[in-house]
Amino acid sequence: MLFQFIYTTQPREWEKLKAQHGAEVKQKFLRRLVKEIERRGTLDVLRKGIKDYGCKFQLAYFAPASALNVEHVRAYRGNILSVIRQLKYSEKSEKSLDLVLFLNGLPVVTAELKNHLTGQTVEDAVRQYRKDRNPREPLLSFGRCLVHLAVDDDLVYMTTRLEGKNTRFLPFNQGRDGGAGNPDNPGGYRSAYLWEEIWQKDLLLEIIARFLHLKEEEKNGKTTKTLIFPRYHQLYAVRRLVAGAKKNGPGESYLIQHSAGSGKSNTIAWLCHQLSGLHDDADRRVFDSIIVISDRRVLDRQLQNTIQQFEQTKGVVEKIDKHSSQLKQALEEGKNIIVTTLQKFPFVTEELGSLPGKKFAVVIDEAHSSQTGESTKSLKAVLTAANLEEAEKQDAVEEDVEEEIIREMQRRGRQPNVSWFAFTATPKTKTLELFGEKQPDGSFVPFSLYTMRQAIEEGFILDVLENYMTFKVYFSLFKKIEADPKYDKKKATYLLRSFADLHDHAITKKTELIVEHFCNHTKGKIGGRAKAMLITRSRLHAVRYKLAFDRYIKQKGYHLKTLVAFSGAVNDGGLEYTEAGMNSTPGNPIPESATADTFALDDYRIIIAANKFQTGFDQPLLHTMYVDKKLGGVNAVQTLSRLNRVYPGKDDTMVLDFANEAWEIQEAFAPYYEKTILSEGTDPNKLYDLQRAILEFHLFVTEEVDRFAGVFFSSQARQEKLYALLDPIVTRYTELSAEEQDNFKRQLTDYVRLYAFLAQVITFTDAELEKLYVFGRMLLRKLPAPRNRLPVEITENINMNSYRIQKMTEGKINLAGGEGVLEPLSGLDAGRRGEPEIEPLSQIIQDINTKYGTNFTEADKVFFAELQTRLSTNQTLIEGARVNSKENLQLAYNHMFMDELQTMIDTNFEIYKRITDDEDFGKFIMSRMFELVYDRLQQGEI
Repeated sequence: MLFQFIYTTQPREWEKLKAQHGAEVKQKFLRRLVKEIERRGTLDVLRKGIKDYGCKFQLAYFAPASALNVEHVRAYRGNILSVIRQLKYSEKSEKSLDLVLFLNGLPVVTAELKNHLTGQTVEDAVRQYRKDRNPREPLLSFGRCLVHLAVDDDLVYMTTRLEGKNTRFLPFNQGRDGGAGNPDNPGGYRSAYLWEEIWQKDLLLEIIARFLHLKEEEKNGKTTKTLIFPRYHQLYAVRRLVAGAKKNGPGESYLIQHSAGSGKSNTIAWLCHQLSGLHDDADRRVFDSIIVISDRRVLDRQLQNTIQQFEQTKGVVEKIDKHSSQLKQALEEGKNIIVTTLQKFPFVTEELGSLPGKKFAVVIDEAHSSQTGESTKSLKAVLTAANLEEAEKQDAVEEDVEEEIIREMQRRGRQPNVSWFAFTATPKTKTLELFGEKQPDGSFVPFSLYTMRQAIEEGFILDVLENYMTFKVYFSLFKKIEADPKYDKKKATYLLRSFADLHDHAITKKTELIVEHFCNHTKGKIGGRAKAMLITRSRLHAVRYKLAFDRYIKQKGYHLKTLVAFSGAVNDGGLEYTEAGMNSTPGNPIPESATADTFALDDYRIIIAANKFQTGFDQPLLHTMYVDKKLGGVNAVQTLSRLNRVYPGKDDTMVLDFANEAWEIQEAFAPYYEKTILSEGTDPNKLYDLQRAILEFHLFVTEEVDRFAGVFFSSQARQEKLYALLDPIVTRYTELSAEEQDNFKRQLTDYVRLYAFLAQVITFTDAELEKLYVFGRMLLRKLPAPRNRLPVEITENINMNSYRIQKMTEGKINLAGGEGVLEPLSGLDAGRRGEPEIEPLSQIIQDINTKYGTNFTEADKVFFAELQTRLSTNQTLIEGARVNSKENLQLAYNHMFMDELQTMIDTNFEIYKRITDDEDFGKFIMSRMFELVYDRLQQGEI
């Protein structure tokens, strides 16, 4: 195919080379080509061709900007796309790839294809690439093939670098009902778009020419290379936007609602470069310049660098970060891509209106409040409010970039020579109306959508609403004067509540709660590197919190540092405070511009922010947010979303909210977050309400709870003693009516669940609550099932040996069936499977005995066998293993291990007690069990 392409498209050049090399021309050309691919990579060779003895050869021709260049069109049509099934790629074995796509004889795509109906899924393809495809093989080495795809009839995953077990696969799926996956396909497979669209000749060539990007980064003196292949929504959005701009020309507006985690910077970079080279059917440029507006006063380095890196011709991108005359000159000269800041936006709109002969595309990056929090009216206004109430009012009006843009556009009116492309994760009503697509019913919708739910389900961001805690403040006021004047009730109520909420004493108490919570719950997260942010109501609040935090931390002797973030200067008590002044210490000046970078250092764990860093701030180690400010609508979503960045070892987040109700936050997220999981059961006093309701059934008294706890927490705890204490209560329970049984069980279940959550965050200790929790958790397992349904709970008390053997045998039957189907299709060594299950368990037990000097009974061995089987057949772990790295999977496994262990407490109480009481022993068991479970999941034994 290679030589056929060259003969057809470049016959003269080939003849010149043939005159140089004679009969060995093919062999010498191939050697030269292989050397260039090894040095530069396939992508660069396809785009720029190679030179050999004074002859220049193109290895591919890409679509011309217009069809007027007949020769270019003819050459483009000469490209040859071919495919080989079951390609043997190694000289060392007979292993083969299911499918390899070639462009003009050069391999560009590999694919492993699986089918649910034969018992194989995309996870088998992912596992095959990770465990059975050696990246040292020439065809599989980085840069040789452009992308490797794991495919089944439902899903598609991709990677551009094979690294054995560390290979990271990303979803390449369309999305399904606002979440992950692919929609149903009436005509066939859900994944059919891959070959029906992506692998079509024109689109595949377009992806290679305009989307694939080799990113190079310098880190610690080393250059790392990453080949970026677009995710489906990025490809779809950019192509639709470009097609719309070509069809409609300038004067249009487009709204792109892409969530955090969507890869927005890359999407903007692809869009800008493609718009800059866009021509209409008459070969005229659709836009003379592309202007990118970032909402940061300091030009967004990530966005700027991304756009510059994507340029294939130097000088295409012009950065405007100085004066307006620099911007004016760039616009007049028709620079291709101009990147500037929001502060120059009014000048941009004026200048665009004064250049009616030129056509522009304006790309707005994240139309929302600026992270700097600097007011557009007075950047350095000094706050002189006498008290916190006044401070809150003065700082209540935040800079709103979206409003600024809309106001400026409305002032200028719609300009026929300008098209607008607005990117935002959280569009407001006005934004939708200004940039959205109007529907026949009069509503407006985004042109392109990638939801928060899909980003969460695909693993690109975390769900910040999973762990949300709200606090209520109770207080009592008294009148200090004899007179009793009258006031407007509504206004007076607001002021009185503000007085209570904003009193200095409130700051002191909240400081203690926040710092203690951080030290006890957050500090150890993410491998001991977790950070937190406190959102305050005003700059004066931030100042006083900073002083209170530092005072309390010093008093307690805690080893952690704090930073504060606010704009301008604050005058309090005759002293003037600035961000830089409060953050700097003798010998360690920290200018305001360095606050974000300083917070990234390990020593700095908490940042106190007032109208700053609430949007556009990217710190993946941020785990917990303390909210002491009213949040609403888009502002709530943007603020809380600072926590959603993923990071190795970060498997959850936490919010403690002193100012908002749970329903308010839920309401704020609803338009942008399809799957809201938010419980309102956050008032710790509800535990006392439930405790009282449970005791009112008179099934037991507190003395019985105390006796149970005394046995349970004893180092000599015996399971039979616990049963002896629970059985009389179970008997009393059975004497209740069916309705009373149902009510009691529901109340006790609510208590156990609520305490399990609140115990993570409450700042007080109540031994009675803890004892009732342990007692209630065990009692629920003993209570008989309702009389009107099958007694499922009784399975916990079935004879252990007979029940456990049945479960293990059932697992083995499933595995055996899978082996017969999977083995011939996957090409895996048949001898790898079917080892007796007892072997790895024996090894685990031997390791434990060696390490801890423990001799386990047969009952212990059955316990571990059952625990392993339960974990290996856990659907969450099975599904998670398909798309997660081993490290990320272990985070989910740790939770599942404890959940399954809890359900088996009655099976072998002694071994359960040791695992939970002996931290080292428990960690060892959990770790060794994970290795066994992971191997089974990877080998497809489930």
